[in-house]
Amino acid sequence: MDLQPTAEGRTLDALHAHQVALFAVASLAELRESDTESHLLRVRHYVRLLATKLQSHPSFAGQLTDAYIEALSDAIPMYDLGTVAIPDRILLKPGRLTAEEQAIMSTHTTKGFDAIVRAEKSLGLLSPMLALAKEMTLSHHEKWNGKGYPKGLSETQIPVSARLLALADVYDALISNKVYRQGKTYQEALGIIFSERGQHFDPDVVDAFMELSAEFEEIAHRFADTEQDMQNKIDYMANAIAEIAVL
Repeated sequence: MDLQPTAEGRTLDALHAHQVALFAVASLAELRESDTESHLLRVRHYVRLLATKLQSHPSFAGQLTDAYIEALSDAIPMYDLGTVAIPDRILLKPGRLTAEEQAIMSTHTTKGFDAIVRAEKSLGLLSPMLALAKEMTLSHHEKWNGKGYPKGLSETQIPVSARLLALADVYDALISNKVYRQGKTYQEALGIIFSERGQHFDPDVVDAFMELSAEFEEIAHRFADTEQDMQNKIDYMANAIAEIAVL
């Protein structure tokens, strides 16, 4: 029996290996922020759901092709990698950040973007997936009303990828239990998202979300954090706080 892989097989194997490695690194970054790998899976599915729903919308149809949505889905795990450059004392602070701390926290967008740019240049590699990763990493905290960061972009100045991710990320943050607080109910999260229509979020993306609210809830159940996930978050935070206290 010939067990030698074909050229196509090697290409697929390399692609899968890269995706697994990327997801593993991204999962570690999420753990530092008191999140889990399940969070990444949920956000990936939320974004894909929104993008598919908006494919027929006149404002999005030209951009949200099947190929775009596939690349978008592959890029999702990279969007918060910049948090690895943020100190634990800020990243894990349970209370409100000071203005100085918030300024440091906000740099995770540019630090993540810059890291991808440097990697592209070092390796001489470019791809549609990396282009989307850079968009989302840099712009997922921009707001429709122009009051976000890091550039204060507004409305359609914000890349479509980042507009979709912004809603998915906030929704998941609202419903997820943290070490220091209980998550909102699905209905509470729904109300908060809708109240930010035209403020934080693209109105068309919010409208799509409202129509998909049952599907969002189903995804949240399917990829819910386990008891072990929560224990991992508790252990990481306890260890980090102990290290900070020693310093």
